[in-house]
Amino acid sequence: MSTALLTDHYELTMVQAALASGEAHRRCVFEAFSRRLPDGRRYGVVGGTGRFLEALEQFRFGDDEIRFLADRNVVDAATIDWLAGYRFSGTISGYPEGECYFPYSPVLVVESTFAEGVLLETVVLSILNHDTAIASAASRMTAAAGDRPCIEMGSRRTQEESAVAAARAAYVAGFEATSNLEAGRRYGVPTAGTAAHAFTLLYDSEREAFTAQVQSLGKGTTLLVDTYDVRTAVDLAMEIAGSELGAVRLDSGDLLIQAKEVRTQLDAAGNTATRIIVTSDLDEHAIAALAAGPVSGYGVGTALVTGSGAPTASMVYKLVQRENGAGEMENVAKKSKDKASVGGRKWAMRRRNAGGVAEAEVIGIGERPQDDGNDRPLMIELVRDGEVVDHQDIHEARSRHAAARAELPRAATQLSRGEPVIPTVYEED
Repeated sequence: MSTALLTDHYELTMVQAALASGEAHRRCVFEAFSRRLPDGRRYGVVGGTGRFLEALEQFRFGDDEIRFLADRNVVDAATIDWLAGYRFSGTISGYPEGECYFPYSPVLVVESTFAEGVLLETVVLSILNHDTAIASAASRMTAAAGDRPCIEMGSRRTQEESAVAAARAAYVAGFEATSNLEAGRRYGVPTAGTAAHAFTLLYDSEREAFTAQVQSLGKGTTLLVDTYDVRTAVDLAMEIAGSELGAVRLDSGDLLIQAKEVRTQLDAAGNTATRIIVTSDLDEHAIAALAAGPVSGYGVGTALVTGSGAPTASMVYKLVQRENGAGEMENVAKKSKDKASVGGRKWAMRRRNAGGVAEAEVIGIGERPQDDGNDRPLMIELVRDGEVVDHQDIHEARSRHAAARAELPRAATQLSRGEPVIPTVYEED
């Protein structure tokens, strides 16, 4: 399926005007970055790079796309002809998926002609802004959860394709599994799920419902125990599944108090291995508040798929360098108030102290920043001469994120409001 029309009208009209003026083929450098983190956040997490690369490979104007543009008179015939042969032939580098980022981090750098690069603006931003917002929220949640697993279960709270993307991004940032089967099929994210309240309400009694579930799914299943009375349901669950009962799930009420009561009830009956899973509009703050409780894992939905209050990463895509009339590359930058950009082709490095703890996001303009002996380069080659060279495996991205978050200062995972945990520093040639 072509992704070429997942874009804005003005991308194509800019190409038309640039083609007509003869400037469309100037060499240019575009950069995706965010001027700031969401209010109060200490770090962000890059998400969606792999999905963008998939979209890039399908960014072709086929017969259907060309017919639509011609029928609607979106652009003129000369531009139609150029679009029909469009193939991105440039180079793209950037932060690998799962990496942490900070204000002005050059998350994605596109080097190409103006016409080839400007067409990618909307598809770059629509993917990175969504997935980065989800990954950043997910990272805060998994940090708050510690060793306890988080399961993504927000599909019913967002658009269907966004649900798949959210599950992918959450997995990169440490979630153990998703309820979304398409994310499992498409990306290999582990899937999990048992039953909702509707299943219990289907039967004449809670006993019949639990019996049917255990007989079908085994004693290791998770039984939802708050449809009626929690204490009665837990007793029934233990009676039916015995000491092999896998888990019970709480989805309402004061989760901390209920978890403590249920733990006492389970342990008193000898079900010390039965886990307690909690759900119900959790976010990172609720997860942190439950840290003192006997909770085994968390199911997170609405807050996750909406970025936990920050549904976009506010990334922008700006032209930062262009070829001048003499054939030389020169830096360009937007200077408008509150929306300034920094010109020049950039490279980035994470400066670390002797103990391996991050101290600064160092960005080199025009050349790579100098390694003082313990620094870590952040950018990798993603596309070379139009061909994707690194598709960004999500399992590798997941491991990468864990390592990147671990090297940040301890304050990075504090949920209190604050500034980015490390500063962004520029080095120029």
